[in-house]
Amino acid sequence: MDCIFCKLANGEIPTATLYEDDEFRVILDQGPATKGHALILPKQHFANIYEIPDETAAKAMILGKKMATAMTKALHSDGFNLVQNNGEAAGQTVFHFHMHIIPRHNDDTVNVGWEKHKVSSERIKDITDEVRKYL
Repeated sequence: MDCIFCKLANGEIPTATLYEDDEFRVILDQGPATKGHALILPKQHFANIYEIPDETAAKAMILGKKMATAMTKALHSDGFNLVQNNGEAAGQTVFHFHMHIIPRHNDDTVNVGWEKHKVSSERIKDITDEVRKYL
């Protein structure tokens, strides 16, 4: 497999590494949305959230919290986004599970959001019933 994020996570390509352990590497994003925008990369390849084991996903979230806390203090940010995309329709462009940590400031111009839509109570019930079938 020729996965660029596998190479970055495993040190085959030099990176600005913020954190590393046996399972993850956290690097600064090469095309940042804001100052300090970083990526949490598992060293093992998983294409997306559907493939990553629960234990590894949990560790990624814990690491996200740890990194966001440290980055908020170091960069004096007012908040942060923790973003994880799955599939092209959701904006995933590199098919190696990763999480974005995006430090935010009250005056930045980054837009991570969506247009709100009204949903009927009948539709909410239909969605709830359908999803629960698969849990």
